[in-house]
Amino acid sequence: MYIIGITGPSGAGKTTALRVLEQMGGQVYDCDAIYHRLLETDGELLGQIEAAFPGAVQNWTLNRKALGARVFANPAGLDKLTKLTQPIVAKRVLAEVKAAKAEKSFAVIDAIGLFESGLGEQCSLTVAVVADPEVRVKRLMARDQVSEDYARARIAAQRPASWYAGQADLVLENNGTETEFAEQCREIFLRKLFIEENNDESH
Repeated sequence: MYIIGITGPSGAGKTTALRVLEQMGGQVYDCDAIYHRLLETDGELLGQIEAAFPGAVQNWTLNRKALGARVFANPAGLDKLTKLTQPIVAKRVLAEVKAAKAEKSFAVIDAIGLFESGLGEQCSLTVAVVADPEVRVKRLMARDQVSEDYARARIAAQRPASWYAGQADLVLENNGTETEFAEQCREIFLRKLFIEENNDESH
């Protein structure tokens, strides 16, 4: 199956690119959504989180505030949690993609940690959606109803756009309107999906 991996920092416009791909017939797998689903259903994952962060799980339920207090103000703690959860989420995503192989013509993986988790290596095409920091600040403020200081702090805590661009096969810059970017995505993905993919299959 042809798999497209979408990544990029907050406020860059990944959602627009994902929506276009879904309209084109792709099955989207949201790693954040799958992670939160696992937190409600996977006892082994909860057990590993509790072992790494004692007190974060109570009665087989994650105490998000307790865990957040331990990791988000502590880079080492956040790194520890990420390294624990990413392989489990990646394994589940790939299992779901494999199970749905016959239902959709291609799959799309939405993951901010696409490359760190190893999922990027499983993709036929990796795409980084990036935008100028000032554009992202305004989008985060409008989308999440947060202050400018909060939006800037969130952006500062993430990897720069150049890191994502340096890892991906394809870089999409999104500094214009949502409509303009959607049209740009549609044109590029049509070429990638229906020309390059067919060329690969003919060899």
